[in-house]
Amino acid sequence: MHEKLVELEKQFNRSPLTQVFTPLLDAHQVELWIKRDDLIHPIISGNKWRKLKYILNHALMLDSHTIVSMGGVFSNHLHALAFAGKQLKLKTKAFVRGERPKKLNPTLEDILSWGMVLTFISRSEYRALRHYKAHDALESHQDGEYWLPEGGATVLALQGVAEILAEINPMNNVVCVPCGTATTLAGLVRVAPSQTQLLGFSALKGADFLVEDVKQLLELCEKSTNQQNWSIQLDYHFGGFAKKNDTLQRFVTDFSAQHYIQIEPVYTGKMFYGLFDLLQQGYFKAGQKIIAIHTGGLQGNRQ
Repeated sequence: MHEKLVELEKQFNRSPLTQVFTPLLDAHQVELWIKRDDLIHPIISGNKWRKLKYILNHALMLDSHTIVSMGGVFSNHLHALAFAGKQLKLKTKAFVRGERPKKLNPTLEDILSWGMVLTFISRSEYRALRHYKAHDALESHQDGEYWLPEGGATVLALQGVAEILAEINPMNNVVCVPCGTATTLAGLVRVAPSQTQLLGFSALKGADFLVEDVKQLLELCEKSTNQQNWSIQLDYHFGGFAKKNDTLQRFVTDFSAQHYIQIEPVYTGKMFYGLFDLLQQGYFKAGQKIIAIHTGGLQGNRQ
């Protein structure tokens, strides 16, 4: 591990497992535990750090001076990358989907204050960038620049995500995670024992493609897996990415107040809403233990 990254990691905390209690869980004889990755770091929290860790190490080992990536105006990924870049004395640049807002939101203000250079592009241009996967694949690539795809969706990201399961006992349990690019889910699938059930909750509408994206990421690994113990729930997107309604917002507010665990409506809120809805439908068996990964990234609460 690069010495700069070793020094940065000293700022991070180990995330605890917290049990949640509700009458609904008791009625179905199911345990719910939350892996509090939101507590790893106040800014680079949750799966953002998990995914960035070995990517940043690779960039530093290559003597890269600039990380170039992409994201939306509320991107947890860009927020974490900009801060990490400042800490590691790396320059950061990003292509941002859509027109530059007349008034910048708090997420963008943070990103700019940490020195990230932003270029706002059309949605069609943004979609085209998704075809570039390798760290040197971008057409405008310059020496010393390191390209990082949307959400950090690379094989190196899977290595960091895999460390989550080393900190819990997933055997015979259900492990749940929210999905944007589904990179975190892929990292868990790669190392989970076959007795573990992995359940992703898509934050996007029409996200059937995520299943294939997970498979493609796994195929790039040195030790690929054909495990069938995972699936993605596609019905809890509430209209699409970053979309919400009063029902979801009320659930997020009530959950945060009842359990003293802050969640947001973009990712974790949709996962927990879906999880409790499945519980009411009898999806989980009596005696099962559910471990929900809190992936941090609370920029959705700053809209």
